[in-house]
Amino acid sequence: MSEVLVNIDGVELRRAARVVLAGVTCDIRRGELVAIMGPSGSGKTTILRAIAGLEPFQAGRIAVDGVTLDGGAVPTVATLRELRRKVGMVFQFHCLFEHLTALQNICLAPVHAHRVDPQAAKARAHELLRTFGVDHRADALPRQLSGGEAQRVAIARALAVDPPVLLMDEPTASLDPARRAELGELLHGLLRQHRTLVVATHDEEFAREFATRIVRLRDGVVIED
Repeated sequence: MSEVLVNIDGVELRRAARVVLAGVTCDIRRGELVAIMGPSGSGKTTILRAIAGLEPFQAGRIAVDGVTLDGGAVPTVATLRELRRKVGMVFQFHCLFEHLTALQNICLAPVHAHRVDPQAAKARAHELLRTFGVDHRADALPRQLSGGEAQRVAIARALAVDPPVLLMDEPTASLDPARRAELGELLHGLLRQHRTLVVATHDEEFAREFATRIVRLRDGVVIED
């Protein structure tokens, strides 16, 4: 059985008086594509943000490939830097920097956060853009990209430092059926590279066709796995 890469243990998260996650526990193994599903407000995006270190939580523990976040504790800068090497995140609306080209968006974190040599970062960015079929758009600004192109650039940016875990929030929200199938095949290609994918989605058809496992949340609780 493949190793557990993401361990979520009893995670509780509140915003003021509202309980968003109520003791979520889940193990995610290397090479899985796990679809996190549930109605709006069930905690799907929040659990992704907690895994990525973007959302503090009050209790429980999250461990990602040896990097641990503890509920109620503020992670150190060193912990967050190491976590960024383990986890890449693709946001629902891509969140590319509008004043930077596709290539510059991908190189930004490796060069400025991880001190990667700029030429090495540029070579890696071109390699990723070629892999995802958008190398010809390297010098385009985000507003010049189609929705599908912007998503591929966002995935390339998330993989720029070669993290083993990729998180995606509602990746099919703005895609037509043909583009959705293309995305599914692209993600399966990443699985063949032994990556682990965690996808928050409302898209039942996409999850059933492409996920290796479905975890359902309701009111911040895992109700089905």
